[in-house]
Amino acid sequence: MDGMGSAEPAPAEAETSSSEATGGVTPEIEEKVRTALRSVTDPELGINIVDLGLVYDVEVEEGEAKVTMTLTSPGCPAGGQILGGAKDAAESVDGVEEAVVSLVWKPFWTPERIDPAVRAMMGF
Repeated sequence: MDGMGSAEPAPAEAETSSSEATGGVTPEIEEKVRTALRSVTDPELGINIVDLGLVYDVEVEEGEAKVTMTLTSPGCPAGGQILGGAKDAAESVDGVEEAVVSLVWKPFWTPERIDPAVRAMMGF
């Protein structure tokens, strides 16, 4: 029985390794993508898009990063630059083969979405 009992954990370990090798859902990579997104700044405000509250969600599965974000306004003149920067930043992370950046307008961005420490620094 000990042989069978010790054989059961091995497949679970193998599944975990297999999932990691194929790029399964990995919270560690999602956090690395969020960190990489901090390198993208809004050129008008000089604040990174994460602290600015523009990034709503990051999911990584099977090597694909899905970033859901918004802009400060629909007419943001730097929108293309910001979205392209987000895609490039996400794709720079080891374990991410492709990034898809989805632009959404709901919920609409407001200054309340800015990180509280940054908002205080800005005088809001």
